Amino acid sequence: MATMVPLGDASRRPARIPVVTIFIILVNALVFVLELMGGDSFVMQWSAIPAQITSGHHVITILTAMFMHGSWSHIIGNMIFLWAFAPEIEDAMGPGRYFVFYMIGGMVAMLAQVAADPHSTVPNLGASGAIAAVMGAFLVTYPRDRIRTVLLIFIFVRITFIPAALLIGFWFLTQVFNAGSVAHVQTGGVAYLAHIGGFIFGAVTARLWENARRMS
Repeated sequence: MATMVPLGDASRRPARIPVVTIFIILVNALVFVLELMGGDSFVMQWSAIPAQITSGHHVITILTAMFMHGSWSHIIGNMIFLWAFAPEIEDAMGPGRYFVFYMIGGMVAMLAQVAADPHSTVPNLGASGAIAAVMGAFLVTYPRDRIRTVLLIFIFVRITFIPAALLIGFWFLTQVFNAGSVAHVQTGGVAYLAHIGGFIFGAVTARLWENARRMS
């Protein structure tokens, strides 16, 4: 079984320090610490539960759930993916535009999951949907860039360079193929349909958010 972990864009460097991306990572880390301190009650209060949202309650959780995670592996994995793709997208859009794009992408992803199962009482949480929007934008903006990637095949580990179109395209196909399998999952977390919704938003709108003066 092969696993691919993206580390970053090997084809270009951002012209500016990705301050918004760093800020988002720090907020996610802070919220995770609050989760560890607050326990299940904190998670249930601030995660997105579709049945509550569709009944008009706790709508703010569409936003707050974007910064929550279910485990150490969940947050570490998400932040690795965010750092691999976000700096270049922040550079292409500019900090302000990128921040708005990220927030809207995350909310669109959450709403996609709510729409898919509006009566679910399973808590949904995680930055995965917003990160999927970033990945969708990256696919459209820099499809030919090579992504430095850790490739794990059983016990063998190597660093390789994979075209963004191939890596992100493969990731998206896995989300589509697995979308049906999570329809009845009752374990919580941001599901594949949120990933798909965020990704489509990012891919479709990426060009609209770009800074006209960005470096190519």
